[in-house]
Amino acid sequence: MRIGALPPIVINDFIALAGRAEGLRWEPFLDGVDRHWIYRADEDGPACVLIRFQPGSRVPLHEHVGYEHIFVLSGSQSDKNGTLKAGSMVINLPGTRHSIVSEEGCFVLAIYEKKVRFLE
Repeated sequence: MRIGALPPIVINDFIALAGRAEGLRWEPFLDGVDRHWIYRADEDGPACVLIRFQPGSRVPLHEHVGYEHIFVLSGSQSDKNGTLKAGSMVINLPGTRHSIVSEEGCFVLAIYEKKVRFLE
């Protein structure tokens, strides 16, 4: 099927989605971290995913193989560069490395070009 033949993915009132998170289909990702796929081209390719962090959960050290865009919908998460609070966006460039912790828990939208490579 041609890419142009597929309909667009439309999510109305995306910010309010954080308040309706329990109604989504979540899959375990890491201890205290779950994900809900919006789309995924294949195992290593482009994807868009909602990620839910429970308070105190972590994502271990990883390297970005492609561009990654993170938009924090609720709560906050921190890494070596500081803390991102609700409404913040960061673009992680290819080759960058970091680990993440969310002391209070958070809900983020992640759009990435390629799957990250875990280093721990």
